[in-house]
Amino acid sequence: MLHFSRYIRQFVVAALVSLVFIGCAAAPSGFRSLSVQETKTFLSNNPNVLVLDVRTAEEFSSPTGHLENATLIPVQELEQRIGELQQHKSKPIVVYCRTGGRSARASDMLTKQGFTAINMVGGILDWNAANFPVVK
Repeated sequence: MLHFSRYIRQFVVAALVSLVFIGCAAAPSGFRSLSVQETKTFLSNNPNVLVLDVRTAEEFSSPTGHLENATLIPVQELEQRIGELQQHKSKPIVVYCRTGGRSARASDMLTKQGFTAINMVGGILDWNAANFPVVK
């Protein structure tokens, strides 16, 4: 009996892993994600990019600073304010937040509206940890 239940447990685990892979393949994010190092290089090589900070106004002006020329639209306001970005629809938008969670949501939202969104994984905290420049 113990031997039989081990096989059932292995089968259930294998089935769950398969479902996760199928779910990932069926629902791609639709946007690119870059590390802060990759983002810095991308911004250096692509001057015609919009940088979008989706944190709160308080975070934007906090000691962590913000990226140069960043536009602030908090993620909770993005859906209502997406029209402000229409003039930038033809260029990539690098999206960041504190750690990368809100920017991933915003990148998904932007991609579904036809924008080319690039999520900066790790957010401003990883940017700061890499000692990259910020505006304070």
